[in-house]
Amino acid sequence: MPFSVSGSGVSGQAESTQSDGKSFEQLRQECLQKGTLFEDPDFPAVEQSLFYSQRVPVNFEWKRPGQICKDPQFISGGATRTDICQGQLGDCWLLAAIASLTLHEETLKRVVPHDQSFDRGYAGIFHFQFWQHNKWLDVVVDDRLPCVRNSLMFLHSADNTEFWSALLEKAYAKLNSSYEALKGGSTMEAMEDFTGGVGEMFETKNAPGNLFLILKKAVERGSMLGCSIDITSSAESEAQTTTGLVKGHAYSITGVDEVNYRGAKVQLIRVRNPWGQVEWNGPWSDNSREWSAIDSTEKNRLLFNSLDDGEFWMEFGDFKSNYDKVEICNLTADALSDDVQKKWDVNLFEGSWIRGSTAGGCRNYIDTFWTNPQFKLRLDHPDDNDKLCSVIVALMQKNRRRLRKEGLDLETIGFAIYEAQLLPFAFR
Repeated sequence: MPFSVSGSGVSGQAESTQSDGKSFEQLRQECLQKGTLFEDPDFPAVEQSLFYSQRVPVNFEWKRPGQICKDPQFISGGATRTDICQGQLGDCWLLAAIASLTLHEETLKRVVPHDQSFDRGYAGIFHFQFWQHNKWLDVVVDDRLPCVRNSLMFLHSADNTEFWSALLEKAYAKLNSSYEALKGGSTMEAMEDFTGGVGEMFETKNAPGNLFLILKKAVERGSMLGCSIDITSSAESEAQTTTGLVKGHAYSITGVDEVNYRGAKVQLIRVRNPWGQVEWNGPWSDNSREWSAIDSTEKNRLLFNSLDDGEFWMEFGDFKSNYDKVEICNLTADALSDDVQKKWDVNLFEGSWIRGSTAGGCRNYIDTFWTNPQFKLRLDHPDDNDKLCSVIVALMQKNRRRLRKEGLDLETIGFAIYEAQLLPFAFR
């Protein structure tokens, strides 16, 4: 029988991940009573928390924010996408998701509780919440961060006194066992961990003709969006094109709009590079001539910041020509429906592949394919004014990123859907 769940992933008490079972508040109060700063025994300030397959390539030291600057702030002037600057770690996929997260205030507050600071009640401990395997997890970290010459090694804010984003990255690294475990990934993976949402992916070259409207609607509904350019070999990874785009690199989509340009409507899309620099230099880039030909009010609304901050506009046709994939994470299953009052029934099935029993392989292995785990779905509630039912199927693999240090990685998995014959009652 399936395990029924709520589906939205936006409420309920988060579960502590500490090995001793203690909550963030319990640990913080213990430190305050003792007059000590928290040191996390589950994710210690040692080299193994950084890398598992290599030595740290530089001389580094762990420092608390108060040792890096005079007046550290958890969040300074609000958490924004400009707070996300990539460091010496290949986790642009995660940073692109964090940048998208800052566009959704309520979701951000769930992942990054804002009632934390370096002032009153400071005990060197912070906490963040992630959605994994159908439940919210509360992950605590101490605020010792890896530094080189007094600068953060990894994710950092453009404001060197602000630390929420660096601490969020540390919490996500802890959840996945190390910083190195965050190398390489899909923006969708992090988006789903931040929201409990349902993801979908489009290949721009084969996308439906109304892709712009799909993206516009997704932005209006508060979905999180990312995009990327495929590579054909490892040599192309993070190679920069002549137009300022980076291959094999994850970007955030932060806006979709239309403007009147010389008597015609032009579809525009706003994209952000988590590096915080290196931008598109073609039409509709920050200083392109197209902006001088539109109404000044429109220009000021869309181009309020023309700094080299990694964010830029593109004409949608250029976007489709240059980017290969678009990922959308709908924050709740209900957001996929035009009728926001419509509720979805969500069921979770757990299974495994066991050699010689349920590991039947793909459909190329006709003799054993049928032995793979099978789950029966019965659809009893057609959509309004329709005889058909809508179904969304999403797959997850548990703890595979954590197991990378043991030589394991994501498996290639999939699913097939078959219509089952409804037998007469006597044969059931």
